Amino acid sequence: MEKEIMDAMAMKRALTRITYEIIERNKGVEDIVLIGIKTRGVFIAKRIAERLKQLENFDIPVGELDIAEYRDDQRNSAEPRSTKANSSLAKLDLKDRKVILIDDVLYTGRTIRAAMDAIMDINRPAQISLAVLVDRGHRELPIRADFVGKNIPTAQNEKINVFVREIDNEDVVLLEN
Repeated sequence: MEKEIMDAMAMKRALTRITYEIIERNKGVEDIVLIGIKTRGVFIAKRIAERLKQLENFDIPVGELDIAEYRDDQRNSAEPRSTKANSSLAKLDLKDRKVILIDDVLYTGRTIRAAMDAIMDINRPAQISLAVLVDRGHRELPIRADFVGKNIPTAQNEKINVFVREIDNEDVVLLEN
């Protein structure tokens, strides 16, 4: 059973609100780099970058981050990490920049920890913040989002499904029981 939590218009409003908060808290956008966590975080990051361009008339660099090799629950810690998966990030100048990590759903915090590890392996930014479309709670690590589209308290057995038009042909957030 699924229940619609956000439709396309609600998603657009949430991303616009996040965009304004990013501008306000960073006092502009000149030192910002957006990094979307694959898969849906990348499309959300690109949308935020487009909105920032409209509002501030400034092109924000957007990177894509694949954290698969950094997940502590999917890899043997004795295996060496490969930076090839994130070679596109290596092309971005992160040194002394304000990185904003972007993902669709914040849950346990493990994806974000893995993403920070991957970024630090590439370069050391001045700051890392986190923007998420949905924060569903149930953290296992002390990680919180700086920019949140919507807080949706969930039960452990529930799931949040985010669909984006770029790959799913529609914008909608569903709560699955």
